[in-house]
Amino acid sequence: DVCLIPEMNVSLAKLLDYVGSVMRRKRRAVIVVAEGCGDTLIQASGEVDAGGNKLLADVGLYLKDEITKHCKQQGIPITIKYIDPTYMIRSVPANAFDSQYCAALAQEAVHAAMAGYTGISVGKVDNRFVMLPIHAITSQGPRKVSQASPPFEHLMATTEQPSFEP
Repeated sequence: DVCLIPEMNVSLAKLLDYVGSVMRRKRRAVIVVAEGCGDTLIQASGEVDAGGNKLLADVGLYLKDEITKHCKQQGIPITIKYIDPTYMIRSVPANAFDSQYCAALAQEAVHAAMAGYTGISVGKVDNRFVMLPIHAITSQGPRKVSQASPPFEHLMATTEQPSFEP
């Protein structure tokens, strides 16, 4: 029903009103929130991790609390099932494909090191294992989703969510 990504500028009031209307109409709502989309919703602490990356506030828990508060104020019965997939992703045992893929990456890394290559990482590009220069990987900056792109428009059409721009 709602999918929020970091590239979206989100008004909390508009989001809460929409979630309330979905709950009244359907009596349920599925909300997917990307970790980085809290920038427009929560005041940043300014803290950074050991790698220099800014620490992100837990936008999922913040929205859970705000949605619960809003729905109770509106008299909408609500029970929220909060699922943080980072725990599920980290706790799932590797399957045979994962093990084979990691072994292949390790072999390629060892071959590169024994051939004298430095400043590279190995990865799979177009179904081939290749050596990628670290500077080429890190110099591009983070990828952004264009809100004018067909995949983004498809997301909006599929969820039927409005823009939550302030």
